[in-house]
Amino acid sequence: MAEHQGQGSSGTGFSVEGDLFQVVMNDEEQYSIWAARTPPPPGWTLVGYAGPRAMCLEHIEKVWTDMRPLTVRGGPGLEDR
Repeated sequence: MAEHQGQGSSGTGFSVEGDLFQVVMNDEEQYSIWAARTPPPPGWTLVGYAGPRAMCLEHIEKVWTDMRPLTVRGGPGLEDR
């Protein structure tokens, strides 16, 4: 799982203790986290879950049960791509 942190509170690009994160997903249905104070990067969308880093990672662990990209899994809607 990739962990994107955006520009941290310290201004260094790294997160600091107490930062809030949001769970994001790309078109391949791969999950990551992103600093809540910044919009997700292009290609990533919010999934509606935000909180402390550890809680976001726990959420991803629960919902991301098949780590293969959508195109490898042959998921629905791929015929339109």
